[in-house]
Amino acid sequence: MAHVSLKDVTFAYPNGFVAIDHINIEIEKGENVAIVGQNGAGKTTTVKMCNGLLRPTKGDVKIGDMNTKDYTTAQVSRKVGYVFQNPDDQIFHSSVYDEVVFGPKMMKLANEKVEKQVDYALKITGMDVFKNENPYNLPLSTRKFITIAAIIAMDTEVMIFDEPTAGQDLEGNRRLSAILKELHHQGKTVITISHDMEFVVSNFERVIVMANKKVVTSGPPKKIFWDFPALEEAMLKQPYISQLCNSLNLGEGIIHLEEAVKAIKDRS
Repeated sequence: MAHVSLKDVTFAYPNGFVAIDHINIEIEKGENVAIVGQNGAGKTTTVKMCNGLLRPTKGDVKIGDMNTKDYTTAQVSRKVGYVFQNPDDQIFHSSVYDEVVFGPKMMKLANEKVEKQVDYALKITGMDVFKNENPYNLPLSTRKFITIAAIIAMDTEVMIFDEPTAGQDLEGNRRLSAILKELHHQGKTVITISHDMEFVVSNFERVIVMANKKVVTSGPPKKIFWDFPALEEAMLKQPYISQLCNSLNLGEGIIHLEEAVKAIKDRS
């Protein structure tokens, strides 16, 4: 059984606008998956249904054997943590520590476990040095890591990150990569929405492509970023390395610098 399953799911807003139209997605336990596509493709609506923030108009969204339509958002959020694209939609406490400790406390965990999880979350995100600061005294890029720490502290089975690289510099992206690697090592199921194709090819084992309210295709980055019809439908570009190799006719399936260097050496 898939850990996260969307079966023939449609979602329409109250005004009748259909954001998702009969999609099917299965994500296995421990997978590290990216969802890509242009604005309006339905990515955020899809992940919000996984967290219980939205309910499917048709079809079923399941987390393990839990059908989200049968549970409250609070109950689903104990299994699926969701980091909003805009951290200001999530932060509502006056200190970093209070923001991160809120979730575990609401889950009524033992005090010792709460402290352990909060300390770990603050350290892995680098937010321990800011724990007594007011989040709104910190830059947007840092506030994003506060919200990530808040979800990590809840220790949910599934973690969803909506555009975590937006507004990040190189160091921020490196920190995100390290966090994703650690969560993957722990066996967490991680779903990330991203517009940064370079980040996607470096950090995810599977990519789901969405366009026009549907899933276009899914597969490993080596397949996805050389699938030109799918990229065209989703209005996506290859990563820079792939674009270069394509223009030089170095062969298909190249997504990393080392592969490009080897291909150039082999040609010479």
